[in-house]
Amino acid sequence: MRTALWPGSLADHDAETERYFARPDGRMRTFVAEADGRLVGFLELDQRKYAPGCASSPVPFVEGWYVEPAARRRGVGRALVRAAEAWARAAGFTEMGSDAELENADSLAAHRALGYAEIERIVCFRRAL
Repeated sequence: MRTALWPGSLADHDAETERYFARPDGRMRTFVAEADGRLVGFLELDQRKYAPGCASSPVPFVEGWYVEPAARRRGVGRALVRAAEAWARAAGFTEMGSDAELENADSLAAHRALGYAEIERIVCFRRAL
């Protein structure tokens, strides 16, 4: 599912996944959704020092959120976000951040449907030197 959310080189993806889950700081949380005995979605929550529009620090931040296409529109994504929010509240946090690509209309709509307010839009640039 991580590969479906973040496509790219399999070797790079495997190395990134290992680094992500090997972090010893305990800040990262992963929530999973099952249906009929198999995984159908996940949400990865980390803590960032800063998130746009947030006043507190650190801020729990949705780094990855994915639901298999066949399981979408059944409340799976909502349940994952609600579980992450419940964990964050219980841990003493007062707000949570997330982001989505500008062209990902489904993700933008899902965030809005869950009560997340759009804070800003950006376009990132790069130039080879």
